[in-house]
Amino acid sequence: MARAGSILVIDDEEIMREILEALLTPEGYEVRLAASGAAGLDLARSMSFDAAIVDVMMPGMDGLSVLDELKKLDDDLAVIMVTAYASVDTAVDAMKRGALDYITKPFKNDEVMVVVRNAVERRRLVSENRALRQNLQERYHKFDNIIGKSSRMRQVFDLIIQAAPSRSTILIQGESGTGKELIARAIHTHSARADRSFVTVNSGNLPPDLLESNLFGHVKGAFTGAVYPKKGLFEVADRGSIFFDEIGNIPLETQPKLLRVIQEREFMRLGGVETIKVDVRIIAATNVDLHQMMDEGRFREDLYYRLHVITIQLPALRQRKEDIPLLVQHFLQKYGQENGKPTLELAPDALDLLVDYDWPGNVRELENAIERAVVLTPGSRIDVDLIPEQVRRKPTFQIPQITVPPEGLSLKDVVTDFEKRLIESTLDNAGGVQKRAAELLRIKPTTLNEMIKRYDIRPRRKRNGNGDAAEADQTPEPGIKPQN
Repeated sequence: MARAGSILVIDDEEIMREILEALLTPEGYEVRLAASGAAGLDLARSMSFDAAIVDVMMPGMDGLSVLDELKKLDDDLAVIMVTAYASVDTAVDAMKRGALDYITKPFKNDEVMVVVRNAVERRRLVSENRALRQNLQERYHKFDNIIGKSSRMRQVFDLIIQAAPSRSTILIQGESGTGKELIARAIHTHSARADRSFVTVNSGNLPPDLLESNLFGHVKGAFTGAVYPKKGLFEVADRGSIFFDEIGNIPLETQPKLLRVIQEREFMRLGGVETIKVDVRIIAATNVDLHQMMDEGRFREDLYYRLHVITIQLPALRQRKEDIPLLVQHFLQKYGQENGKPTLELAPDALDLLVDYDWPGNVRELENAIERAVVLTPGSRIDVDLIPEQVRRKPTFQIPQITVPPEGLSLKDVVTDFEKRLIESTLDNAGGVQKRAAELLRIKPTTLNEMIKRYDIRPRRKRNGNGDAAEADQTPEPGIKPQN
Protein backbone atom coordinates (compact mmCIF):
# COMPACT_ATOMS: atom_id res chain seq x y z
CA MET A 1 0.00 0.00 0.00
CA ALA A 2 1.26 3.46 -0.91
CA ARG A 3 2.31 5.68 1.96
CA ALA A 4 -0.65 7.93 2.88
CA GLY A 5 1.26 10.21 5.25
CA SER A 6 3.19 10.30 8.50
CA ILE A 7 1.36 10.73 11.80
CA LEU A 8 2.78 11.52 15.25
CA VAL A 9 0.61 10.29 18.15
CA ILE A 10 1.30 11.81 21.60
CA ASP A 11 -0.82 10.34 24.40
CA ASP A 12 0.08 9.20 27.92
CA GLU A 13 -2.46 6.34 27.78
CA GLU A 14 -0.95 3.22 26.21
CA ILE A 15 -4.33 1.83 25.15
CA MET A 16 -5.13 5.04 23.22
CA ARG A 17 -1.78 4.93 21.43
CA GLU A 18 -2.36 1.31 20.44
CA ILE A 19 -5.92 2.01 19.24
CA LEU A 20 -4.81 4.90 17.05
CA GLU A 21 -1.87 2.92 15.64
CA ALA A 22 -4.14 -0.04 14.85
CA LEU A 23 -6.66 2.29 13.20
CA LEU A 24 -4.25 4.33 11.07
CA THR A 25 -1.58 1.82 9.99
CA PRO A 26 -3.89 -0.33 7.79
CA GLU A 27 -4.88 2.85 5.93
CA GLY A 28 -1.28 3.36 4.81
CA TYR A 29 -0.18 5.92 7.40
CA GLU A 30 3.28 5.72 8.94
CA VAL A 31 2.57 6.11 12.69
CA ARG A 32 5.08 7.06 15.40
CA LEU A 33 4.07 6.90 19.08
CA ALA A 34 5.13 9.01 22.07
CA ALA A 35 4.00 8.52 25.70
CA SER A 36 4.69 12.11 26.77
CA GLY A 37 4.91 15.61 25.43
CA ALA A 38 8.70 15.69 25.79
CA ALA A 39 9.12 12.39 23.91
CA GLY A 40 6.80 13.61 21.17
CA LEU A 41 8.77 16.81 20.72
CA ASP A 42 11.99 14.80 20.43
CA LEU A 43 10.43 12.80 17.58
CA ALA A 44 9.19 16.00 15.91
CA ARG A 45 12.72 17.43 16.01
CA SER A 46 14.21 14.31 14.46
CA MET A 47 11.82 13.84 11.51
CA SER A 48 9.01 15.55 9.60
CA PHE A 49 5.34 14.64 10.07
CA ASP A 50 2.24 15.46 8.07
CA ALA A 51 0.01 15.58 11.16
CA ALA A 52 0.13 15.14 14.93
CA ILE A 53 -2.56 13.78 17.25
CA VAL A 54 -2.05 15.21 20.75
CA ASP A 55 -3.92 14.45 23.99
CA VAL A 56 -4.89 17.58 25.91
CA MET A 57 -4.71 16.14 29.43
CA MET A 58 -1.23 14.68 30.06
CA PRO A 59 1.01 14.75 33.14
CA GLY A 60 4.00 17.05 32.97
CA MET A 61 3.68 19.03 29.74
CA ASP A 62 -0.01 19.26 28.82
CA GLY A 63 -1.36 19.09 25.28
CA LEU A 64 -1.74 22.83 24.74
CA SER A 65 1.88 23.40 25.71
CA VAL A 66 2.95 20.60 23.34
CA LEU A 67 0.85 22.26 20.63
CA ASP A 68 2.71 25.55 21.13
CA GLU A 69 6.10 23.83 20.83
CA LEU A 70 5.08 21.78 17.78
CA LYS A 71 3.98 24.94 15.97
CA LYS A 72 7.33 26.56 16.76
CA LEU A 73 9.10 23.60 15.16
CA ASP A 74 6.79 23.46 12.12
CA ASP A 75 4.10 26.09 11.80
CA ASP A 76 2.46 24.19 8.92
CA LEU A 77 2.06 20.97 10.92
CA ALA A 78 -1.59 19.93 11.17
CA VAL A 79 -2.23 19.29 14.88
CA ILE A 80 -5.36 17.46 16.08
CA MET A 81 -6.23 17.69 19.78
CA VAL A 82 -7.84 14.78 21.65
CA THR A 83 -9.68 15.29 24.92
CA ALA A 84 -12.20 13.65 27.20
CA TYR A 85 -13.09 17.07 28.57
CA ALA A 86 -14.56 18.73 25.50
CA SER A 87 -15.69 22.32 25.84
CA VAL A 88 -16.12 25.27 23.55
CA ASP A 89 -13.46 27.19 25.48
CA THR A 90 -10.85 24.42 25.12
CA ALA A 91 -11.58 23.95 21.41
CA VAL A 92 -11.46 27.67 20.65
CA ASP A 93 -8.27 28.11 22.68
CA ALA A 94 -6.58 25.22 20.89
CA MET A 95 -7.58 26.50 17.45
CA LYS A 96 -6.47 30.02 18.27
CA ARG A 97 -3.09 28.55 19.19
CA GLY A 98 -2.83 26.77 15.85
CA ALA A 99 -4.66 23.43 16.15
CA LEU A 100 -6.42 22.26 13.00
CA ASP A 101 -9.23 20.35 14.70
CA TYR A 102 -10.18 18.34 17.78
CA ILE A 103 -11.85 15.01 18.61
CA THR A 104 -13.34 13.82 21.87
CA LYS A 105 -12.96 10.56 23.81
CA PRO A 106 -14.56 8.13 23.31
CA PHE A 107 -14.25 8.79 19.58
CA LYS A 108 -15.70 7.01 16.60
CA ASN A 109 -13.28 5.45 14.13
CA ASP A 110 -14.91 7.12 11.13
CA GLU A 111 -14.62 10.52 12.79
CA VAL A 112 -10.89 10.04 13.41
CA MET A 113 -10.28 8.95 9.82
CA VAL A 114 -12.10 11.96 8.38
CA VAL A 115 -10.14 14.38 10.57
CA VAL A 116 -6.78 12.72 9.80
CA ARG A 117 -7.46 12.65 6.04
CA ASN A 118 -8.33 16.35 6.16
CA ALA A 119 -5.17 17.07 8.14
CA VAL A 120 -2.87 15.26 5.69
CA GLU A 121 -4.63 16.88 2.73
CA ARG A 122 -4.19 20.26 4.39
CA ARG A 123 -0.45 19.64 4.67
CA ARG A 124 -0.28 18.95 0.95
CA LEU A 125 -2.33 22.03 0.08
CA VAL A 126 -0.25 24.26 2.34
CA SER A 127 2.90 23.17 0.53
CA GLU A 128 1.35 23.82 -2.87
CA ASN A 129 -0.15 27.13 -1.79
CA ARG A 130 3.16 28.40 -0.45
CA ALA A 131 4.54 28.29 -3.97
CA LEU A 132 1.34 29.93 -5.22
CA ARG A 133 1.65 32.69 -2.63
CA GLN A 134 5.22 33.42 -3.68
CA ASN A 135 4.11 33.80 -7.29
CA LEU A 136 1.17 35.99 -6.32
CA GLN A 137 3.41 38.41 -4.47
CA GLU A 138 4.48 39.73 -7.89
CA ARG A 139 1.07 39.68 -9.58
CA TYR A 140 -1.70 40.42 -7.12
CA HIS A 141 -3.86 42.28 -9.61
CA LYS A 142 -6.39 39.45 -9.85
CA PHE A 143 -6.93 36.54 -7.51
CA ASP A 144 -9.99 34.32 -8.07
CA ASN A 145 -11.96 37.26 -9.57
CA ILE A 146 -10.95 39.49 -6.66
CA ILE A 147 -9.24 42.62 -7.98
CA GLY A 148 -6.60 44.48 -5.98
CA LYS A 149 -2.91 45.16 -5.48
CA SER A 150 -3.09 47.36 -2.35
CA SER A 151 -1.37 46.23 0.84
CA ARG A 152 -4.75 45.73 2.52
CA MET A 153 -5.87 43.33 -0.21
CA ARG A 154 -2.53 41.51 -0.22
CA GLN A 155 -3.12 40.76 3.45
CA VAL A 156 -6.55 39.38 2.56
CA PHE A 157 -5.12 37.18 -0.20
CA ASP A 158 -2.48 35.83 2.17
CA LEU A 159 -5.13 34.97 4.75
CA ILE A 160 -7.18 33.14 2.13
CA ILE A 161 -4.21 31.00 1.12
CA GLN A 162 -3.23 30.28 4.72
CA ALA A 163 -6.73 29.54 6.01
CA ALA A 164 -8.28 27.74 3.04
CA PRO A 165 -6.64 24.30 3.60
CA SER A 166 -7.84 24.14 7.22
CA ARG A 167 -11.20 22.93 8.46
CA SER A 168 -11.64 25.92 10.75
CA THR A 169 -14.71 28.13 10.64
CA ILE A 170 -13.98 31.50 9.02
CA LEU A 171 -15.72 34.82 9.69
CA ILE A 172 -15.50 37.49 6.97
CA GLN A 173 -16.19 41.03 8.17
CA GLY A 174 -16.76 44.02 5.94
CA GLU A 175 -19.22 46.64 4.78
CA SER A 176 -21.92 45.84 2.24
CA GLY A 177 -20.57 45.68 -1.29
CA THR A 178 -16.97 44.83 -0.39
CA GLY A 179 -17.11 41.33 -1.92
CA LYS A 180 -17.51 39.00 1.04
CA GLU A 181 -19.03 36.20 -1.05
CA LEU A 182 -16.12 36.36 -3.50
CA ILE A 183 -13.75 35.85 -0.57
CA ALA A 184 -15.82 32.89 0.66
CA ARG A 185 -15.74 31.28 -2.78
CA ALA A 186 -11.98 31.77 -2.99
CA ILE A 187 -11.55 30.02 0.36
CA HIS A 188 -13.62 27.10 -0.93
CA THR A 189 -11.72 26.98 -4.23
CA HIS A 190 -8.33 26.72 -2.48
CA SER A 191 -9.45 24.05 -0.01
CA ALA A 192 -9.55 20.27 -0.27
CA ARG A 193 -13.33 20.64 -0.75
CA ALA A 194 -13.05 22.51 -4.05
CA ASP A 195 -14.67 19.67 -6.03
CA ARG A 196 -17.66 19.59 -3.67
CA SER A 197 -20.65 21.91 -3.25
CA PHE A 198 -20.43 25.56 -2.25
CA VAL A 199 -23.83 26.44 -0.77
CA THR A 200 -24.93 30.00 0.06
CA VAL A 201 -27.47 30.75 2.81
CA ASN A 202 -29.15 34.17 2.81
CA SER A 203 -29.52 34.38 6.56
CA GLY A 204 -31.87 37.32 6.95
CA ASN A 205 -34.62 36.77 4.40
CA LEU A 206 -36.60 33.97 6.03
CA PRO A 207 -38.65 33.47 9.24
CA PRO A 208 -37.10 31.03 11.75
CA ASP A 209 -39.23 27.98 10.83
CA LEU A 210 -38.62 28.33 7.12
CA LEU A 211 -34.92 29.05 7.64
CA GLU A 212 -34.52 25.91 9.77
CA SER A 213 -36.40 23.87 7.19
CA ASN A 214 -34.01 25.13 4.52
CA LEU A 215 -30.94 24.46 6.67
CA PHE A 216 -31.82 21.10 8.21
CA GLY A 217 -34.61 19.78 5.97
CA HIS A 218 -37.80 18.22 7.24
CA VAL A 219 -39.66 14.93 7.31
CA LYS A 220 -43.05 14.36 5.79
CA GLY A 221 -45.78 15.86 7.98
CA ALA A 222 -43.39 18.02 10.02
CA PHE A 223 -45.69 20.99 9.46
CA THR A 224 -48.65 21.98 7.36
CA GLY A 225 -47.67 21.69 3.73
CA ALA A 226 -44.79 19.26 4.33
CA VAL A 227 -46.21 16.61 2.02
CA TYR A 228 -42.83 15.05 1.25
CA PRO A 229 -39.44 14.86 3.01
CA LYS A 230 -36.81 17.39 2.05
CA LYS A 231 -33.04 17.54 2.38
CA GLY A 232 -31.60 20.64 4.00
CA LEU A 233 -28.73 22.80 2.79
CA PHE A 234 -26.34 21.18 5.28
CA GLU A 235 -26.91 17.82 3.60
CA VAL A 236 -26.47 19.39 0.17
CA ALA A 237 -23.16 20.91 1.35
CA ASP A 238 -21.85 17.67 2.91
CA ARG A 239 -18.08 17.40 2.37
CA GLY A 240 -18.20 20.89 0.86
CA SER A 241 -18.63 24.42 2.21
CA ILE A 242 -21.65 26.38 3.38
CA PHE A 243 -21.59 30.18 3.35
CA PHE A 244 -23.82 32.17 5.72
CA ASP A 245 -24.28 35.63 4.23
CA GLU A 246 -25.00 38.17 7.02
CA ILE A 247 -24.82 35.67 9.88
CA GLY A 248 -25.92 38.40 12.30
CA ASN A 249 -29.46 38.07 10.96
CA ILE A 250 -29.82 34.46 12.15
CA PRO A 251 -32.73 34.45 14.67
CA LEU A 252 -31.83 33.79 18.30
CA GLU A 253 -33.99 30.67 18.40
CA THR A 254 -32.08 29.18 15.45
CA GLN A 255 -28.60 29.98 16.78
CA PRO A 256 -28.36 27.02 19.25
CA LYS A 257 -29.14 24.59 16.43
CA LEU A 258 -26.48 26.14 14.24
CA LEU A 259 -24.00 25.94 17.11
CA ARG A 260 -24.74 22.22 17.51
CA VAL A 261 -23.91 21.57 13.86
CA ILE A 262 -20.62 23.48 14.16
CA GLN A 263 -19.61 21.64 17.35
CA GLU A 264 -21.02 18.16 16.86
CA ARG A 265 -21.28 18.08 13.06
CA GLU A 266 -24.74 16.59 13.34
CA PHE A 267 -28.39 17.68 13.32
CA MET A 268 -31.94 16.40 12.99
CA ARG A 269 -34.45 17.30 10.32
CA LEU A 270 -37.52 19.22 11.44
CA GLY A 271 -40.00 16.71 12.82
CA GLY A 272 -37.46 13.90 12.67
CA VAL A 273 -35.69 11.80 15.29
CA GLU A 274 -32.77 10.52 13.22
CA THR A 275 -29.38 12.18 13.77
CA ILE A 276 -27.67 13.09 10.51
CA LYS A 277 -23.87 13.46 10.40
CA VAL A 278 -22.26 15.96 8.05
CA ASP A 279 -18.73 17.10 7.23
CA VAL A 280 -19.20 20.76 6.29
CA ARG A 281 -16.83 23.74 6.32
CA ILE A 282 -18.66 26.81 7.60
CA ILE A 283 -17.83 30.29 6.29
CA ALA A 284 -19.81 33.23 7.65
CA ALA A 285 -19.95 36.91 6.72
CA THR A 286 -21.27 40.01 8.46
CA ASN A 287 -21.41 43.75 7.98
CA VAL A 288 -22.41 44.41 11.59
CA ASP A 289 -20.52 44.25 14.89
CA LEU A 290 -21.30 40.77 16.22
CA HIS A 291 -19.50 41.52 19.49
CA GLN A 292 -21.83 44.45 20.10
CA MET A 293 -24.83 42.26 19.22
CA MET A 294 -23.52 39.71 21.73
CA ASP A 295 -23.25 42.39 24.43
CA GLU A 296 -26.84 43.43 23.65
CA GLY A 297 -28.11 39.86 23.96
CA ARG A 298 -28.97 39.57 20.26
CA PHE A 299 -26.25 37.03 19.41
CA ARG A 300 -25.18 34.02 21.45
CA GLU A 301 -21.78 34.29 23.10
CA ASP A 302 -20.85 30.64 22.47
CA LEU A 303 -21.78 30.92 18.79
CA TYR A 304 -19.81 34.17 18.47
CA TYR A 305 -16.62 32.58 19.78
CA ARG A 306 -17.14 29.43 17.71
CA LEU A 307 -17.38 31.56 14.55
CA HIS A 308 -14.52 33.84 15.58
CA VAL A 309 -11.73 31.29 15.04
CA ILE A 310 -10.24 32.84 11.89
CA THR A 311 -11.36 36.36 10.93
CA ILE A 312 -10.81 38.10 7.60
CA GLN A 313 -11.43 41.85 7.64
CA LEU A 314 -12.27 43.24 4.21
CA PRO A 315 -11.34 46.91 3.70
CA ALA A 316 -13.86 49.40 2.36
CA LEU A 317 -13.11 50.73 -1.12
CA ARG A 318 -12.28 54.20 0.28
CA GLN A 319 -9.51 52.47 2.30
CA ARG A 320 -7.83 51.06 -0.84
CA LYS A 321 -8.28 53.75 -3.47
CA GLU A 322 -5.16 52.63 -5.34
CA ASP A 323 -7.24 49.62 -6.48
CA ILE A 324 -9.95 51.76 -8.11
CA PRO A 325 -8.18 52.10 -11.53
CA LEU A 326 -7.74 48.30 -11.65
CA LEU A 327 -11.38 47.73 -10.77
CA VAL A 328 -12.52 50.29 -13.33
CA GLN A 329 -10.51 48.59 -16.07
CA HIS A 330 -11.89 45.19 -15.06
CA PHE A 331 -15.49 46.38 -15.19
CA LEU A 332 -14.93 48.24 -18.47
CA GLN A 333 -13.72 45.00 -20.05
CA LYS A 334 -16.50 42.94 -18.50
CA TYR A 335 -19.43 45.15 -19.50
CA GLY A 336 -17.79 46.23 -22.75
CA GLN A 337 -17.73 42.59 -23.87
CA GLU A 338 -21.32 42.06 -22.71
CA ASN A 339 -22.57 45.10 -24.62
CA GLY A 340 -20.54 44.69 -27.80
CA LYS A 341 -18.18 47.58 -26.96
CA PRO A 342 -14.81 45.89 -26.44
CA THR A 343 -12.58 48.96 -27.04
CA LEU A 344 -13.95 51.40 -24.44
CA GLU A 345 -11.74 53.91 -22.68
CA LEU A 346 -12.34 56.24 -19.75
CA ALA A 347 -11.49 59.94 -19.89
CA PRO A 348 -8.70 60.86 -17.41
CA ASP A 349 -10.82 63.49 -15.64
CA ALA A 350 -13.61 60.92 -15.27
CA LEU A 351 -11.17 58.49 -13.66
CA ASP A 352 -10.02 61.25 -11.29
CA LEU A 353 -13.61 61.70 -10.11
CA LEU A 354 -13.97 57.96 -9.52
CA VAL A 355 -10.75 57.84 -7.49
CA ASP A 356 -11.66 60.90 -5.40
CA TYR A 357 -15.12 59.59 -4.45
CA ASP A 358 -15.54 57.64 -1.19
CA TRP A 359 -17.93 54.96 -2.56
CA PRO A 360 -20.24 54.30 0.42
CA GLY A 361 -21.63 51.32 -1.54
CA ASN A 362 -18.08 50.05 -2.10
CA VAL A 363 -17.14 47.86 -5.09
CA ARG A 364 -20.78 47.06 -5.87
CA GLU A 365 -21.58 50.78 -6.27
CA LEU A 366 -18.51 51.30 -8.47
CA GLU A 367 -19.45 48.33 -10.64
CA ASN A 368 -22.98 49.69 -11.11
CA ALA A 369 -21.58 53.10 -12.08
CA ILE A 370 -19.30 51.59 -14.72
CA GLU A 371 -22.02 49.31 -16.11
CA ARG A 372 -24.35 52.32 -16.45
CA ALA A 373 -21.67 54.36 -18.24
CA VAL A 374 -20.85 51.50 -20.63
CA VAL A 375 -24.50 51.01 -21.56
CA LEU A 376 -25.19 54.73 -22.08
CA THR A 377 -22.03 55.84 -23.91
CA PRO A 378 -22.70 56.42 -27.63
CA GLY A 379 -19.06 56.00 -28.61
CA SER A 380 -15.86 54.37 -27.43
CA ARG A 381 -15.00 56.98 -24.78
CA ILE A 382 -16.67 57.51 -21.40
CA ASP A 383 -16.57 61.17 -20.39
CA VAL A 384 -17.43 63.00 -17.17
CA ASP A 385 -21.08 63.49 -18.15
CA LEU A 386 -21.67 59.72 -17.81
CA ILE A 387 -20.33 59.59 -14.27
CA PRO A 388 -23.19 59.50 -11.68
CA GLU A 389 -24.20 62.86 -10.26
CA GLN A 390 -23.39 61.96 -6.66
CA VAL A 391 -19.81 61.17 -7.74
CA ARG A 392 -19.43 64.44 -9.63
CA ARG A 393 -21.01 66.58 -6.92
CA LYS A 394 -18.52 68.01 -4.45
CA PRO A 395 -19.84 68.46 -0.89
CA THR A 396 -20.09 72.10 0.14
CA PHE A 397 -20.55 73.61 3.56
CA GLN A 398 -21.71 77.08 4.51
CA ILE A 399 -19.41 78.48 7.19
CA PRO A 400 -21.29 80.98 9.36
CA GLN A 401 -19.91 84.48 9.73
CA ILE A 402 -19.51 85.37 13.42
CA THR A 403 -19.04 88.86 14.86
CA VAL A 404 -17.92 89.10 18.47
CA PRO A 405 -20.03 91.73 20.32
CA PRO A 406 -18.41 94.18 22.79
CA GLU A 407 -19.71 92.23 25.75
CA GLY A 408 -18.15 89.02 24.39
CA LEU A 409 -19.76 85.63 23.80
CA SER A 410 -19.59 82.01 24.93
CA LEU A 411 -17.17 79.93 22.88
CA LYS A 412 -19.03 76.79 23.92
CA ASP A 413 -22.34 78.17 22.60
CA VAL A 414 -20.73 79.22 19.30
CA VAL A 415 -19.13 75.80 18.80
CA THR A 416 -22.39 74.05 19.65
CA ASP A 417 -24.35 76.23 17.22
CA PHE A 418 -21.74 75.69 14.47
CA GLU A 419 -21.75 71.93 15.06
CA LYS A 420 -25.53 71.80 14.75
CA ARG A 421 -25.56 73.89 11.56
CA LEU A 422 -22.72 71.83 10.09
CA ILE A 423 -24.67 68.62 10.69
CA GLU A 424 -27.78 70.15 9.08
CA SER A 425 -25.77 71.30 6.06
CA THR A 426 -24.09 67.92 5.68
CA LEU A 427 -27.42 66.10 5.86
CA ASP A 428 -28.70 68.37 3.09
CA ASN A 429 -25.68 67.51 0.93
CA ALA A 430 -26.20 63.80 1.67
CA GLY A 431 -29.86 63.93 0.67
CA GLY A 432 -30.91 63.23 4.23
CA VAL A 433 -29.10 59.86 4.35
CA GLN A 434 -27.34 59.58 7.69
CA LYS A 435 -24.83 56.96 6.55
CA ARG A 436 -23.51 59.23 3.79
CA ALA A 437 -23.51 62.29 6.08
CA ALA A 438 -21.48 60.37 8.67
CA GLU A 439 -18.94 59.43 6.01
CA LEU A 440 -18.61 63.07 4.92
CA LEU A 441 -18.05 64.13 8.53
CA ARG A 442 -15.68 61.17 9.18
CA ILE A 443 -17.65 60.00 12.23
CA LYS A 444 -19.55 56.83 13.07
CA PRO A 445 -23.23 56.69 12.01
CA THR A 446 -24.16 55.93 15.63
CA THR A 447 -22.31 59.06 16.79
CA LEU A 448 -24.09 61.19 14.20
CA ASN A 449 -27.44 59.76 15.23
CA GLU A 450 -26.76 60.62 18.88
CA MET A 451 -25.82 64.21 17.91
CA ILE A 452 -28.99 64.56 15.82
CA LYS A 453 -31.04 63.53 18.84
CA ARG A 454 -29.07 65.77 21.20
CA TYR A 455 -29.51 68.85 19.01
CA ASP A 456 -33.10 67.90 18.13
CA ILE A 457 -32.39 68.19 14.41
CA ARG A 458 -35.60 67.60 12.48
CA PRO A 459 -35.80 66.13 8.96
CA ARG A 460 -36.04 68.92 6.43
CA ARG A 461 -38.77 68.96 3.80
CA LYS A 462 -37.63 67.99 0.33
CA ARG A 463 -39.40 67.37 -2.95
CA ASN A 464 -40.05 63.90 -4.26
CA GLY A 465 -40.27 62.88 -7.89
CA ASN A 466 -43.89 64.10 -8.13
CA GLY A 467 -43.06 67.55 -6.87
CA ASP A 468 -44.79 66.92 -3.54
CA ALA A 469 -43.19 67.63 -0.20
CA ALA A 470 -41.62 64.57 1.43
CA GLU A 471 -39.64 63.97 4.60
CA ALA A 472 -35.92 63.36 4.26
CA ASP A 473 -34.83 60.01 5.61
CA GLN A 474 -33.11 60.63 8.93
CA THR A 475 -33.29 57.10 10.28
CA PRO A 476 -30.20 54.90 10.40
CA GLU A 477 -29.96 52.41 7.59
CA PRO A 478 -30.31 48.81 8.76
CA GLY A 479 -27.22 46.66 8.97
CA ILE A 480 -24.72 49.51 8.79
CA LYS A 481 -21.49 48.86 10.63
CA PRO A 482 -20.07 52.01 12.32
CA GLN A 483 -16.96 53.31 10.64
CA ASN A 484 -13.90 54.40 12.52
